[in-house]
Amino acid sequence: MPITRRSFAGSLSVGIILPGALSAQQDRVLEAVRSTLFGSASEFEQGMAFLTERGNPDVVPALLTGMRYGRRRSNEIARVMRSLTGEDIGADWFDWMLWQERNPQIVPHPSLIPFKREVLLGIDGNFDDFLRLKYLQPDKMKIRLEEIAWGGVRKDGIPSLDNPVLIPAARADYLKGDDLVFGVSINGDERAYPLRIMGWHEMFNEVIGGVPVALAYCTLCGSGILFETQVPGRGKPLIFGSSGFLYRSNKLMFDRQTNSLWNQYTGRPVVGPLVDSGIELKQRPVVITTWESWKTSHPKTQVLSLKTGHRRNYGSGVVYREYFASPELMFPALVDQSRHQQKDYVFTIRQFGAARAWPLDTFSKARVINDAIANRPLVLIGNSDKRAVRAYERASHKFTASDGGLVDETGRKWTMTEEALIGPDGAQLPRVAGHISYWFAWNNYLGDTATVYRR
Repeated sequence: MPITRRSFAGSLSVGIILPGALSAQQDRVLEAVRSTLFGSASEFEQGMAFLTERGNPDVVPALLTGMRYGRRRSNEIARVMRSLTGEDIGADWFDWMLWQERNPQIVPHPSLIPFKREVLLGIDGNFDDFLRLKYLQPDKMKIRLEEIAWGGVRKDGIPSLDNPVLIPAARADYLKGDDLVFGVSINGDERAYPLRIMGWHEMFNEVIGGVPVALAYCTLCGSGILFETQVPGRGKPLIFGSSGFLYRSNKLMFDRQTNSLWNQYTGRPVVGPLVDSGIELKQRPVVITTWESWKTSHPKTQVLSLKTGHRRNYGSGVVYREYFASPELMFPALVDQSRHQQKDYVFTIRQFGAARAWPLDTFSKARVINDAIANRPLVLIGNSDKRAVRAYERASHKFTASDGGLVDETGRKWTMTEEALIGPDGAQLPRVAGHISYWFAWNNYLGDTATVYRR
């Protein structure tokens, strides 16, 4: 049966061991919200009565934490939130989280910080690496604490692959021709990273073609983004891992040097020491395509070995099978579905000071699209069946498909490589970094600041 948002979200409360009572608390609001998880029946009843009489919806974010992990009291918590907000949403944590996202004017009561921190550290004490009190003040964060959600694993519970074992294509007999891979080529160094393996790890840290890079793969939002990790002003490349936290159904990765949390989708730090650093990781081109297509066009490629150092079922179509087959999201995120469904694929580019998306199904009608972003002419070559799209600058040229190749307006043939389009006279048009994504992630993170291609 396809996984549903409610069956998954509800299951997270099973087996969590929460800490006992803290030292004496002076803050009655904090005592009341803590009673949702740590209070006796009478303490909980008194706490909810106090919050109802107080009448301020600023406690809803904290009550949402209580609702998620104190499922047996969710109906009573929902009645209090209905009284405070006037919203009759029921006792569904997922729907209340969407309400919270729609209402950013609600400033959480200060009790949210110690309460949410206590709960999350009860799940994994290592979360303290990310949740230092000095970094959790609203004016110190680039995202809202109330929207950070636990993703169901501990810190590094989804282990990154750091300089993993690679093998020649001829030895990769475990791969099927239609298995999808992330294809990367930098300075002639060609690599393939199968999605059936990367879905279990969601991150690799590598040096490819002499360039330190990390592939951040958010399975929930369908996006694998290749970032350069050598940042100006820092002596060593950043090394990334998976924190165990999500923000609007997108993974929050972290760097191991400072334990700052980063938005996987934007490549920017959002919580922790690097928040005000101004760093935005530079993207590098990456393509999703079939193993058969990649190894045919890149016969010297190396590919991930099954010897990752971890015991996982790396079979085809195993990892996240139910989620990928379902139209539903696993975690809450608002999305405009008036034109596109939330898990429709798009190819996205954020370059040249602008952002633009091309629906993947557009390439089933036209393999080559001449377009532009920020007045920068682009050509995109795509194959919707393989989920493969590559983008290049096109200058003043206009390209069309011909006999499986690419020709310009004069009929001259151009060669497509992973780094550039190469003309018959040796002229080169550079590749532009982009990536595939589910529509909801693009729409949720960029919204009105981005444009969408319409044929």
